[in-house]
Amino acid sequence: MLSVIVRAGITLLLTVFMGSFGVSFLFANEGNPKEKAWDNPVDGGRILFGSIGEASNLIPYLTADSASHEVANLIYVSPLRYDKDLQVEPWAAESWSMEDEGRLMRFTLRKGILWEDGVELTAEDVAYTCKVVADPATGSPYAEDFSRIKNFRVIDRYTFEVEYEHFFARSVSTWMQPILPRHLLEGQNIRSTPLSRKPVGAGPYRLKSWEPGSRIILEASASYFDGKPHIAEVVYRIIPDNATMFMETRAGRVDVMGLSPLQYLRQTSGPVWERDFNKFRYLDSSYVFLGFNLQHPFFKDVRVRRAISQAIDRESIIQGVLMGQGIPAFGPFKPGVWAYHPTLKPMPQNIAAARALLAEAGFTDSDGDGLLDKDGKPFSFTILTNQGNEQRILTATVMQSQLRAVGIDVRIRTVEWAAFIREFVNKGRFDAIILGWTTPQDPDIYQVWHSSQAFEGGLNFTYYKNAEVDRLLEEARSTPDQKTRAQLYYRMQEVLDAEQPYCFLFVPYALPVVQKRFQGVKPTLAGIMYNFEKWWVPKELQEYSLTPE
Repeated sequence: MLSVIVRAGITLLLTVFMGSFGVSFLFANEGNPKEKAWDNPVDGGRILFGSIGEASNLIPYLTADSASHEVANLIYVSPLRYDKDLQVEPWAAESWSMEDEGRLMRFTLRKGILWEDGVELTAEDVAYTCKVVADPATGSPYAEDFSRIKNFRVIDRYTFEVEYEHFFARSVSTWMQPILPRHLLEGQNIRSTPLSRKPVGAGPYRLKSWEPGSRIILEASASYFDGKPHIAEVVYRIIPDNATMFMETRAGRVDVMGLSPLQYLRQTSGPVWERDFNKFRYLDSSYVFLGFNLQHPFFKDVRVRRAISQAIDRESIIQGVLMGQGIPAFGPFKPGVWAYHPTLKPMPQNIAAARALLAEAGFTDSDGDGLLDKDGKPFSFTILTNQGNEQRILTATVMQSQLRAVGIDVRIRTVEWAAFIREFVNKGRFDAIILGWTTPQDPDIYQVWHSSQAFEGGLNFTYYKNAEVDRLLEEARSTPDQKTRAQLYYRMQEVLDAEQPYCFLFVPYALPVVQKRFQGVKPTLAGIMYNFEKWWVPKELQEYSLTPE
């Protein structure tokens, strides 16, 4: 999935496919008419994104999947967002300030921001958003951010204040989350509102149509306060198979997709690709993991989890599955960020140690069939992952073979993305699961790892509970000093490394490809999507149309 999360919105997302827009610009060919110097930007044209997963809900506080948030982030606005250099800037807010050592924040919204039905966006919409997201009846996985607010005060139509009892490290990130329309949602059951399929926002685009299983089409909003986007239509084509999406991209029926390593390295050379596309490569702000359901009787035992982690050869996965386009992971932070542990290393493969831990946990091959069992039950479990994600399916296949070598029988099951999240992840209906998390700009990961977040629909869907990790997370988000926070996160990573609630597998390289006719694409520290509403297509290249399906 090609994500727009860096510009604003919720940053802890389950990724349907590895690949956000990055900063390493690779193709630039002279003599191509799509690369000539064009005059001023013009309106019109459409862009076709390929997605292997379909959005599940366009009320963004009710889901954590990237397919939904990618669409929602173009429909809604938030008070703040990141600029091209990953510095905080006002968006729906005209101005903002922090006082009392970060415990008091004051925002003044821009006047004249309109919802798509013509009603003005005001501070009352922000107040409603805070209230409904924090309400336990909503069951939002993001409720904790708003539950930390001690007092919310609407000063006037455009001004509001937020008071925290203690310093809250994620307070700025909280106000990068979308504002919901009070006048349309208040009094409704937000979990069953029709607006989850027919949203009304105030952002650069509005929903035009949603054909389930096929495509979602957005159209540029003429009432967007920062100016109508140049590209008239944004189309998300749902193509559950990556190989099919690749063929559609080459044929000109998809403009943007995340390439697999094989496609990136071996299948995107030659005149068509060099003439028509730009490729990007960078270390993604995400990681892939094997997560255990800690309510499963086998996985309650830390010795079993460590044994499985020691049986896995991460380097062979990176070379065999990613063709070298990734690095091994040991924890939930991206290499190079200040919270990343300076000395921990990924778990090395050690078959002998894995077998010894399994024996210590009571697993033996009692009948000589080569598979372990305990109390008459064979050590067999299913790895669940999302349909269409070739990398994750191949990763599961490699691990299936590696775990067989220590006497564990592994089955693999894939499920379509929306059902995968709704029926299995959210409800904890899995033995073990291969998924990816984005890594947010602020390293606060309370929502994924704190015990209080282990509930149906919560982001701690493996039901990991550790009192020390809870304390470390609470202290880290209440501490303004970055060096102190770093030490707390270092210790947290040490606990996760010892307990292995996830087998952290790898951080992939993101490998997106973008059609060259799109102008205004400017790679920066924030990637390329930060200014998406300013992209444009020259008139003579706007002949592209969506092929009927």
